[in-house]
Amino acid sequence: MAILSPIVPHHVAIVMDGNGRWATKRFLPRIAGHKQGVNSLTRCVQACLERGIRVLTVFAFSSENWNRPSEEVSGLMKLLALSLSKEVQSLNANGVRIYFVGNREPLSEKVQAGLAQAERMTSGNQRLIFNVCFNYGGRWDIAQAAQRLSSRGEAITELALDRAMALAHVPDPDLLIRTGGELRLSNFLLWQAAYSELYFSDKLWPSFDEAALDEAIAVFRTRERRFGQTPGQLNGKVNGRDKNQNAEVA
Repeated sequence: MAILSPIVPHHVAIVMDGNGRWATKRFLPRIAGHKQGVNSLTRCVQACLERGIRVLTVFAFSSENWNRPSEEVSGLMKLLALSLSKEVQSLNANGVRIYFVGNREPLSEKVQAGLAQAERMTSGNQRLIFNVCFNYGGRWDIAQAAQRLSSRGEAITELALDRAMALAHVPDPDLLIRTGGELRLSNFLLWQAAYSELYFSDKLWPSFDEAALDEAIAVFRTRERRFGQTPGQLNGKVNGRDKNQNAEVA
């Protein structure tokens, strides 16, 4: 008998694509789409809390997004600062712990200070781990992990790299969702998504609501996750792990 996925995934990762196209279809500036995308993200966080998802990781700004028009990049930075000031207290009150994952060096001191403050404020929360990948790229993540090991004189093994990754504090994603109709990862979680179930939605991110999330979860539940094993080997196991195996997870 097939071993299906649990009722809800432990860790959901999302490529939030389609903000600009959502705005363009409505004859609005692209930044208006990004603002609406923040509202969609707020709803998504609440939906994850209500459904018992323990980790949410979102692709907010990629290392390639610096190549966009300067006014859009500037608008995104201002939107990040505004969102931090408006949303962090609410997230903190709901038991959400925030991690900002990515290369902070190119960011302004003001933005860096805001990220650090949000992380400190929510550091004691455990209800939901919320990873915001900002100025992040999967290739950067692998490279920085290898550099970290090399600087410490450690051997670069698969296990050592895994522990040096930017998302080493959480298990790998069970479900990776991409909105906007594109069928690629776009340099997101290249290491961590090795065994993630992939789900692609035609909905543009500002239109991705609770019903769309439930649809993605419903599809996830139909997937048989074997992690390289045969169906017969899964007897007595759940999601490729022994039922009695104790794993340290967020």
